[in-house]
Amino acid sequence: MSGILGVPEPIHRLTEAEYLERERLAECKSEFFDGEVFAMSGGTPPHSQIAANAISELQQKLKAGRCVVYTSDLRLKIEATGLLTYPDFSVVCGPLQFAKGTDDTVVNPTLVGEVLSDSSEAYDRGKKFENYRQMPSLLEYLLLSQKEARIEQFSRQKDGSWLLRDVVGAQATLFLPALEVKVALSDIYAGVKFAPASIHPPTSTRT
Repeated sequence: MSGILGVPEPIHRLTEAEYLERERLAECKSEFFDGEVFAMSGGTPPHSQIAANAISELQQKLKAGRCVVYTSDLRLKIEATGLLTYPDFSVVCGPLQFAKGTDDTVVNPTLVGEVLSDSSEAYDRGKKFENYRQMPSLLEYLLLSQKEARIEQFSRQKDGSWLLRDVVGAQATLFLPALEVKVALSDIYAGVKFAPASIHPPTSTRT
């Protein structure tokens, strides 16, 4: 809606405290960045199943150690950029560290995992990973396909760079050096029915 004389009305930007107050009462989760709130869409059954399988397998591997697996209900804050978000799953090794003034927003994940979807893939690969890389604690970033048994594993190196390993196929094994565990892709993708790929290229909307 425009204001007087066609001048756009300014966007009302929330403070982080206002966002958190609303978010704790909301039925649906939203991201927060630079004063704006962005609704997070729900996932497909394969999306949910892959995330649940990954969480279950990691829980089994880590149950006797100091690392704990969390679902998408755990909110993270990237302190360097101010982004607050909910990854599909995360792992924290050692005591939880919370954003200032909170007891429910964590700032020190060791691993973050996102299940890719058509609507979020570009964001997860691009700006979101750019934000996640600003977290000093983060050592592993996983992008899990829901179209095939494929995980893109980004591991932080000692010099601060990130190394990509493409783990492909139901017979492949994912090794997570930061957690010192191995997980079979056959377990992460157990029971998942992949959507058939289209044989037609996307239709152009340009004229």
